[in-house]
Amino acid sequence: MDSYSDMLQGSNFSTQETLYEILSVGEHSTFDEIRAAYKSAALNTHPDKAQMAPNPLVSSSEQNEFLSVQKAWEILRYPKSRAEYDRQLQSSRQNLLVVASEIEIDDMTVETTADAVELLYPCRCGDYFSITSHELGKIGISVREDGEMELQTSDSVPASVVLGCGSCSLKARLVINKTS
Repeated sequence: MDSYSDMLQGSNFSTQETLYEILSVGEHSTFDEIRAAYKSAALNTHPDKAQMAPNPLVSSSEQNEFLSVQKAWEILRYPKSRAEYDRQLQSSRQNLLVVASEIEIDDMTVETTADAVELLYPCRCGDYFSITSHELGKIGISVREDGEMELQTSDSVPASVVLGCGSCSLKARLVINKTS
């Protein structure tokens, strides 16, 4: 079952179609639904079907599409390999929210514009993690022009916000402590 391990190793689920999407079925589909979708997809993407078209040459993208359908079926047809794929798919989705670092307000640079205060922190890619006073206001945090924050709620529990980098996929958690 080399296709199974090849499909899972090094896969980036966030930018790649899932096996379920390849077969146009939901993740909670039954075996019979997956089998029917596979048969339909295999018929629609089979290279012999493309040879009946005016141009008898089959493009590599059409071949890749057919091979993707085959690989999806090889993994999803067996309960054990499907369960392992589902675990790895779920794990990859959780990893999308992995935070690269935690930062505090004091670590950020404050820039004031005519309509907002923006807090910036450099990312290792060269761009910045940023958040504006308007965005913070929506979650109940007011920011003064000097960058000082105040929670507008009565909770004394520290809050945090996950910020995405402007250029890459890294995320940082901005830890916000209530000021008295």
